[in-house]
Amino acid sequence: MIRQLGMAAMLFAAAACASAQAQNFPQRPLRMVIGLPAGGSTDVMGRIVAAGLAERLGQPVIVDNRPGASGMIGISLAIASQPDGHTLIMAAGSWGTISALYKPSFDLQRDLAPVAFIGTSPYVLVVQPRLPVKNIGEFIAHAKANPGKLNYAGSTPGSLQRLAGELIRRSAGIDMLYVPYKGTGAVIPDLLGGRLDAAIDNVLVLSPFIRKGQLRGIGVTGAKRSVVLPELPTLAETGLPGFNAVGWFGLFAAAKTPQPVIARLNAEVASVLRDPQTRERLLAQGAEPQPGTPDELRQHLAREIEVWGKVIRDAGLKAE
Repeated sequence: MIRQLGMAAMLFAAAACASAQAQNFPQRPLRMVIGLPAGGSTDVMGRIVAAGLAERLGQPVIVDNRPGASGMIGISLAIASQPDGHTLIMAAGSWGTISALYKPSFDLQRDLAPVAFIGTSPYVLVVQPRLPVKNIGEFIAHAKANPGKLNYAGSTPGSLQRLAGELIRRSAGIDMLYVPYKGTGAVIPDLLGGRLDAAIDNVLVLSPFIRKGQLRGIGVTGAKRSVVLPELPTLAETGLPGFNAVGWFGLFAAAKTPQPVIARLNAEVASVLRDPQTRERLLAQGAEPQPGTPDELRQHLAREIEVWGKVIRDAGLKAE
């Protein structure tokens, strides 16, 4: 009986301590590390979320851009930070490729703690209007009838846009040529000029050209239709069942960050994302807010590492 009372007292004390941790957090300004240059979609997303968090937490959230080594400089910094929730890092879709492409010394799933899933940024497959195809089924049939003659681009060689094209190629069993570019800015002129047959990129970037009839939208690459182009079906709807490849964003902290602190951060991020003004700002960037739990983010990262790792290994892709 005495042992049971002692155990109950210990559990009560632990619960009280955990509650105090969450209530006393944060005790100083937070830092949000972004392992990519300022001005990109991940940076813009991070700054929007940081502003909302600062308002709710009553402490500044300082955005710290640490670009370089395909985001790994920022990741290493976050891993080495004090595990108390005051340093966060904004994850991007490219995290799913890091392990297979670069084989870093760290392990994303072991060395970082998921905090909150933030949202997705869908891609869209577009073609030249001169191509006689209107959906992914017709695109696949045309590619099979003309093996090796179609070319496509998808941002940079290691990007998810490029890998989404590789996944289409392998899923459909078609032969088409990937043309490497240094970024979306170089892809658009060649698309409009007819030097490229197809491309995959952010729906917000390509939607103006689709609406003007300069490019034909074949389908969005996510599991559901995009709010930016709701009239355009997904690739899964029109010929590639189960296909799902999207950019995504999430927040992580150093491993061993106390769970009560993570729970507090997750709740505050969810509140930020549900704010109508914040939601409109994110949608204007082509991102679709999707508040999610730490466990949902953990599962999502695991899936991304598995899917893109297989694509990279099967295609024999190497880091540039």
